[in-house]
Amino acid sequence: MTVTTIGFDADDTLWHNETVFRLTQERFASLLADHADTDHLMDRLMAAERRNLDHYGFGIKGFVLSMIETAIEVTEGRVPAGIIAQLLDEGREMLCHPVDLLPGAEDCVRSLAETHRLVLITKGDLLDQERKLALSGLGELFDGIEIVSDKTPAIYTRAFEMHGDGAARALMVGNSMKSDVIPAIEAGAWGVFCPSEIQWELEAAPAPEAAPRYRRIETLALLPGLIASL
Repeated sequence: MTVTTIGFDADDTLWHNETVFRLTQERFASLLADHADTDHLMDRLMAAERRNLDHYGFGIKGFVLSMIETAIEVTEGRVPAGIIAQLLDEGREMLCHPVDLLPGAEDCVRSLAETHRLVLITKGDLLDQERKLALSGLGELFDGIEIVSDKTPAIYTRAFEMHGDGAARALMVGNSMKSDVIPAIEAGAWGVFCPSEIQWELEAAPAPEAAPRYRRIETLALLPGLIASL
């Protein structure tokens, strides 16, 4: 069946995101260097992020809360107020960070917008994702915007029915195997993995190599050609 609708992930698919988190983690490690070595601190931070996802969701605000929680843990409740203040400042700086499009992203989106219906399907904080989309200059090219708390087969089914001809005639592309590829395929769409330079550990999952609708590309510049070949 001809693909008529294309879903795009946002963070680390259209623009850089994880690099900003990694820079903040480096500053976090520096602030807590007297209390924990970097590897132990990052393990504790990852554990905090994992258990807090159901409470705070995805995005910068939840990340900052997890850093503060980790700082309290590794200092056994003695973290100085000044460090907490600096972590809050780091979060505000992240929320103001410029949007840096990935190579080939703009050309890919503009090209496919001429021939397909495009839907942005992304997780994260509503205000932050709206800000980044506005700054990206790509917002007007999308026929639908879905900012969701999580990505599940039901989410993809609903999004592709609302903004297209259903999942069977849709394709989802993104850098997360766990969120962008596997649930889209389970909904009946094509799932295209476009790996990012840095992969967040909580988004990793084995590739569904046996799935007939699974594909992998190394850059968004290859997406129009892939779609033409389906």
